[in-house]
Parts: sequence; C-alpha cells; structure tokens
Amino acid sequence: MFWKFDLHTTSHIDTLLEKEDVTLTEVMDEEDVLQECKAQNHKLVDFLVRPQCMEDLVGYITQEPNDDVEEKIKYKYPNISCELLTSDVSQINDRLGEDESLLMKLYSFLQNEPPLNPLLASFFSKVLSILIGRKPEQIVEFLRKREDFVDLMIKHIGTSAIMDLLLRMLTCIEPQQLRQDVLNWLNEEKVIQRLVDMVQPSQDEDRHSNASQSLCEIIRLSRDQMFQVQGCSEPDPLLATLEKQETVEQLLSNIFDKEKNDSAIVSVIQILLTLFETRRPAFEGHLEICPPGMNHPSFSVNQSILDAVRPRLKDFHQLLLEPPKKTVLNTTWGVLDPPVGNTRLNVVRLVTSLLQTNTHIINQELIALNTLGVILDMYFKYLWNNFLHTQVEICTAMILAMPSTQSESPEINRENDQEPIRENILIKHLFQKCQLIQRILDAWGSNEKEQAEGGRRRGYMGHLTRIANSIVHNSDKGPNGPQIQQLISELPEEDKERWEAFTSGQLADTNKKNTVDLVNTHHIHSSSDDEVDFKGSGFHQDSSLQQAFSDYQMQQMTSNFIEQFGFNDEEFADQDDVGDIPFDRISDINFSLNTNESANMALFEACCKEKIQQFEDTGSDEEDIWDEKDVTFAPEAQRRTSSGSTDSEESTDSEEEDGKRDPFDSANATSDDRMEVDSGDGTVWTANFDDIPMDTGSSMAPSAPVSTSPAAVPETAGWNSPNTDAESGWADFSSFTPVSPKDPLRSNSPVAMETSIETVDPLGVNAPIQSNYCSDPEEEPVSDRITETVTNGSMKETVSLTVDAKTETAVFKR
Repeated sequence: MFWKFDLHTTSHIDTLLEKEDVTLTEVMDEEDVLQECKAQNHKLVDFLVRPQCMEDLVGYITQEPNDDVEEKIKYKYPNISCELLTSDVSQINDRLGEDESLLMKLYSFLQNEPPLNPLLASFFSKVLSILIGRKPEQIVEFLRKREDFVDLMIKHIGTSAIMDLLLRMLTCIEPQQLRQDVLNWLNEEKVIQRLVDMVQPSQDEDRHSNASQSLCEIIRLSRDQMFQVQGCSEPDPLLATLEKQETVEQLLSNIFDKEKNDSAIVSVIQILLTLFETRRPAFEGHLEICPPGMNHPSFSVNQSILDAVRPRLKDFHQLLLEPPKKTVLNTTWGVLDPPVGNTRLNVVRLVTSLLQTNTHIINQELIALNTLGVILDMYFKYLWNNFLHTQVEICTAMILAMPSTQSESPEINRENDQEPIRENILIKHLFQKCQLIQRILDAWGSNEKEQAEGGRRRGYMGHLTRIANSIVHNSDKGPNGPQIQQLISELPEEDKERWEAFTSGQLADTNKKNTVDLVNTHHIHSSSDDEVDFKGSGFHQDSSLQQAFSDYQMQQMTSNFIEQFGFNDEEFADQDDVGDIPFDRISDINFSLNTNESANMALFEACCKEKIQQFEDTGSDEEDIWDEKDVTFAPEAQRRTSSGSTDSEESTDSEEEDGKRDPFDSANATSDDRMEVDSGDGTVWTANFDDIPMDTGSSMAPSAPVSTSPAAVPETAGWNSPNTDAESGWADFSSFTPVSPKDPLRSNSPVAMETSIETVDPLGVNAPIQSNYCSDPEEEPVSDRITETVTNGSMKETVSLTVDAKTETAVFKR
C-alpha cells in the first residue's frame, strides 16, 4: 500500500507555520493555501483565526489597495482574503460573526461615498451573504442596530453587488419567523418607496436598472414564497406595498410628470410587466395547497394595479406616437428615422399584457385611443423588426381567441332561427376600424409584386401568414367563430372575394410549403435476405377465409373472458387430465381452400432449384487432407537415440492453435509426403520445435556408418527414393519402421530420421559427429550435429542437422 512506502507529501504550509515570525502575506503567497483551508488544516485555521489575522483579512476586502502597487497583483490579497473568509469553515464563521469589532470594520465599507469599488463591493457582499446564511440571528440583530443600514443600501443601489446583498436578505434567511421579521423591518424602513424613488429621470441608468430589477425580484420571490411555504397566515408586506395603487401611481408619475427619459420609462414598464405576470397552477389541484382564505393573486392581476394604470393609458399611447428622441439609425437596408426604440417596443409589450387581463374598461379605453391601429401601423412600417412583429402577432391571436367579457355588449342575433352571438368589441374594432383583412391582403399583394420585380421578401411575411391562419382557424373552431364569420361576410364584396381567393389559393399554397417534410419519411424495409427474396411473392387472400379466422379469434378472446382472465388453475394441471377443454365454434368453421396443389408444388420446386445450389465436390483433383496415411519408420538400429515421452503421429491442439508449421508435419506435406530440398549451395533453413520438449538421453546408443553409395541405403530407410515418375527435389516420408515402446530413448521429433551418431554425452550436447560431408573448416563446433543422407532423384545428398538443446532450434545445412 502507499502508506507502507510513506509516499504522502507534507504541505509546505505546515513547515511554514512552524516559523515563529511567519506573516499573513507569506501564508497567502502559498499556492495551496485555499485548498488547505477548505480541508480545514488545523494549523492553518488556528493561524487564520488569530485576532490580528482576522482583522487583516477584513481590512484587505474593505480598504482600497495602494495606487503604487502593480496592477497585476493589486487585488491578489483582497481576492485571497475573500476566498478564505468564505471557505465555510466553522471556526472562521464563528470568529467573524461573533466579534462585533470585525463586523463593524466590515460594515464600514458601506459608509464610503459612491460609487463603490465594484470588485471590493463583490467581496464585501459575498462575505456578508455567507454570514447571513450561517449566522442569521447575529447578523440580523447587528444590522437592525445600524439605523443607517437601509439608507446606505439604497444609496449604493447603483452597485450591482449591493443589490444582490439586498436580495440575499430575502432568500438566505431560513427560519420562517426570522424572515418574516426581516420583511416587516424592511417594510417599516420603507425600502419599497425608496426603491421607487430611484426610478426617475434625475437618477442615472445604473440606479434605474438595479432599482427596477430589485423590485421585480421582490415581486417574484414573494409570490413564489407564498406558495412554497404552507400555513403562513401573514401576507408578504413588501409585495402588498408594491401592489398598492398609490405605489403604482408613484411609479407612473415619475416617468410622465417629468421629462421623458428612455431608461426610466423602460424600467417602470418592466416593473408593471412583472406585476401583470399571471402564473397558472403547475398541476391540477395546486390551488388546494394554498392557505385557506387567500385570493390567489398570482393567478389574477390585482385590480388596484389596473385602476392605477388605466388613467395613464393615454400617456402610453402618446409614447407610441412621440417616443423619446432617437438618433437616425442607418441599417443595411435603409435609414430608420426614427427607429422603433426600446421604449415603444416595451409599450407594445405592456399593451399585450393589458389585453391578456381581458378587462372591459381597459379594452374600451384602448379602442377609444385606437392603440391597436397605431400598433398595426408600426407593424407594416418597420419591415425587419421581428421583436415588434412577434408582439403584434401575440396581440391579434389573443384578441381572436379571447372570450367576450360579461360587461360587454349584450347578445345579438344574426337571424331569428340561429343561436345568439355575444359580441367581442375588440374583434369588431380589429376588423372594422383597423381593417385587418384588407391590410393583410394589401401587404401580401405588395410583397409578391416586389418579389416579382427582383426584390426581397418582406421581413414580416412569416408573422403575417400566422396572423392569417389564426383568423381562418378561429372563424371555424374558435370561441368567437360566429362573430368572425359575420364580420367577414359584412366586408365589401370585392374584399370578401379577395379573402376567399387568398385563403384557398396563396395562403393554402404557403401552408403547404411550410409543412413539407425536410427529410423523406417513407417506410424503411428490413434488409433481411428472406424478406427481399419473397417480397414480390403474391398470395391469394380469400376474404371469406380471413373473415372466418377473424371471427374465430374474437370468439376465443371474448368467450368466458371474465372467468378466464389471468391464470387458470387448469393450466398448471397435467395435460392428460385436461381433456374436456371446449373448442366452442371451431368445428363450425369450414376452411375450404380451392387451390391447385400440383401447380403450387411445381412452383415451389422451381423456386427451390433456382435458390439452392447443391454442393458437389466430385471430380476435384485435390486430395482430401483428412484421409489417413500409412506412416512407416526406420529400423531400431538406425534410429537416433533420445529420451522423452512417447511420440506418435498425433499432434497436439496447442500446435495447431499456435499455427506453427513443422517441416516434418505430415499435414504440411503434399499427397506424396515429399519435402522439397533446394539444390543450391549455402542454403540454410531453420526448424522450430518450441512446442515440443526436447530431452537428451543418458545412455550411449550404437551408431551405424552412413554410406554414400546408393546401394548402401536399405529399402526400409526413413528416406526412400521416389518413383521414377516423381518430381525431383522431394523427400519421401511414406514408410517408417515402428518404434518399440520398450526403448526409453526416443526422439522428440515428429518424424524419426536416419541418423549416424557415434557417441552422445549425458546431456546430448557435446557428442562427436561422424559425417562424410565436409563442413566449412572455419565453422565453430556446434552443440549437436546429425548427418543425414537424402535421396534426391538419381543422386544422394548428405545434409547436417544441428540441434541446440537450449533454444530447441534445428538448422539444416548442405
């Protein structure tokens, strides 16, 4: 194991902390100081919680660094100090949260004049946020004692880190009662009113944006908390203050009663859009988990907000006509003078949210101002502003699908024999006053004309197509279908004909193009050979037979279904005992097939002959490699002596699997069991006997002289002369003399050869050699040499076999 060898490394910080005069900066210069702190290194934590070290750490994140420090390392120590203080070590949290002098030094950062250093502000906010989460009681008590805390927070609201800290106080405090106390305290300090005052033209854009975002987050967090926490009888005081009519009126007064400021107007509209957000229940029955007696304000807009907005609708309408001054905007397709601008885009979004409330008095005010007409004018004027096009599409779709309110006009009848129709004043205004149908037709025609002349397709055409489809859909299936049909029928005859031709022609063609599949969706058949082979086969389908079989299946499934559903006890009984199972109507079914059996059989045989080819190997000239061959061995007196296990003609599986080819293996020879011998001089080949253990005999074996004449070669020798018609250069292994099993000295070679050895030492490696073949005089003596006489056609050649007992390698030389 690793600890056996003491491979663990000791941190350099431990060695550094053993010094008596070590400083905080020296420790912070170490690369692994943060890792060691998070790992709660005892020596390091004990060093950091010293009073002087804690004071220095807080000082780094609350005081501006010296200007003479290099910019690269200017904020090095403040950053490391923040990470150490927020490493979530309990000893550090305890020391910092319970020491009021350290908290006062930390709090002093808020007392600096704006603007605050954004980097140091983020360090301050991060440290105080983790203290609020870990020590909520101590921190809240400390902050409530500071009378200027809310004033300082509002003063520095332009710094994003301070805004985050304010929101942390609403989300990081876990005890519900403590959180409610904090909300009441902040409401008493009028934090909502102070944030509202920040959204006015006299303030800068950073304060506008951060104050608006703070109010929006307070609304969302309060509404979410209301549904997450059950059994809370006290309402959220901050949300209640925000939804008051006077608060909304103050917001609107800040932007309309003073000079027009684009940033302030957009910020106020963002707050109003958040107040108008309606949240639907996430699942059925969600309303039941809410505390009883609540009116579920998240599912409907508070009436006080609508009452505050309605008198200001004319001011929002005027913003659409006269927005804040914008510089001329040059684009790739032309000049925008004036551009749409963020102000007018957000006003259109506000109108969409007001329409979603479906409030009768709001709808009447918008109709009186003709706000929808102005929005449609902007739609067709700004061809390439898809943000505007999207909002206009949402407005029209919402109006067409919106049910009429109870306070609108009474029911009207088209004819006496038809059902009454409740009139939707917005739809009537859209078709009659705004002339939506005529404007769609005119815009479509103008676009086609421009495209025919080589111009571009207008940018709003996609949204215009969806608006036209919405009209067609709602006229057929929408809740206001009868009214829409009546309004279309009341159009001038020319416009009505144009609309009918448009919906059946151009619009239908466009929808067809838009619904074309991007890829081919045809059925992909299996690539199985069987399916391909018989795919074209046609089988006669007898309708009566199919109907009979279908009836049988249905009868079997429905008969006694209730009693036999599931497992039946009879299924687990012996089959011999189950002899009374009813067949119901199966005997009544007549499966009569009027087919020509002989023709079908002939067709089947023809297919089989065509598909199947018989495997015939007759007439092949090749010899069957699996035929057994007769093997004869040389006489005992002429065998080479050796020791080892009995060797036979059988080969081991390991030799076949390894794929090692033995030159003496009969499987590698041809049908004549001959071995080709190259007649060239100096040819050397190697026989590898790695898989055959080679042992040497311990006794002397008599050797016989090897004759070089043809007559001296016995007929039973292991190397026989081939027939006269045989090819030259082949050695014949067709006959060998059987080996006596009583002889303990046996060669490990797969084939015993004719050898001539005079003496063999006990290890068989230094035996003297007799040979009538003259070897190279410069050749060094080898470990074991055997001389063989090989018949090659009409002549005899003597070859020497050198065997190395260590490497088990045999080398032939001529």
